[in-house]
Amino acid sequence: MAPSKETIVIGGITVNVYSLPGATEPSAPVAVLFFLHGRTGKAGDCEWVAHSTLEWTDELRMSAGVQGQDLLVVTLDQRNHGDRTVDQRSNGGWRENPPARNDRHAVDMYAIFTGTSRDVSFLIDFLPSYLYPSGERTISQWLVGGISLGGHAAWYTLRHEPRVKLGIPVIGCPDYLGLMSDRAALNGIPFESPYIPQSFLTVVAQQDPATASYKAADSSNPFYGKKILVLSGADDKLVPWTASKEFVDNLNVGPEGAKEVIVAPGVGHKCTEDMVRAMSKFLWEQALGV
Repeated sequence: MAPSKETIVIGGITVNVYSLPGATEPSAPVAVLFFLHGRTGKAGDCEWVAHSTLEWTDELRMSAGVQGQDLLVVTLDQRNHGDRTVDQRSNGGWRENPPARNDRHAVDMYAIFTGTSRDVSFLIDFLPSYLYPSGERTISQWLVGGISLGGHAAWYTLRHEPRVKLGIPVIGCPDYLGLMSDRAALNGIPFESPYIPQSFLTVVAQQDPATASYKAADSSNPFYGKKILVLSGADDKLVPWTASKEFVDNLNVGPEGAKEVIVAPGVGHKCTEDMVRAMSKFLWEQALGV
């Protein structure tokens, strides 16, 4: 049976909820995966990911011969993207020539994806009331994934949202200053004010995944106990694996967590079918089939 889509407006945010009808008992608990698109994109760009993930996790369900949990995939436009666009230029980068070049690229991009991450937390609060107003089902797991800008948001959500226990950043980066300092150098942009305001550095120091106690083996580490699949391209020039490697290598998720890393040879800055297949397998093994 093909996946279906329901569109709901929650507090002014349009969300698309994809499901595969009839997978388990209609009253059984369900897991929700927020999957977020990339910079200059829109929610519709992720429809193929939603469909493929639902279909492939269902194949794994049938192969395993167990019911597991149903999965819903939720997409939404990131802030200032798609139908939420207010200023197109704010989505641009440093590579464009003046006057189209966005000198505020570093600040704008961080504001957008951290804002979207906060939208995810907001939607976690309210989505159950819209989907199951009479308590028809219980949402037992909150999961997050995303591509590029959405991958950055996934990392940020894993740090800041304790209700999200599993995350799949695809060609995203947990170390914003590491990523942007290299990008600034490549584009001839000095890593200083006004391009990188000191007030902005203060915010990043307080909030970025890379500034958390990600190596600790206790509750001071917001990633401890979480399940994380990292998917990157070995030939990615826009979000190079080198910007994430030190963080990911040293990330401690503890004995109850899971960390899997796939750096795909010959793959640039793109989300491939193989990556989505790996994501589906991880979801089944770490969330749906357990």
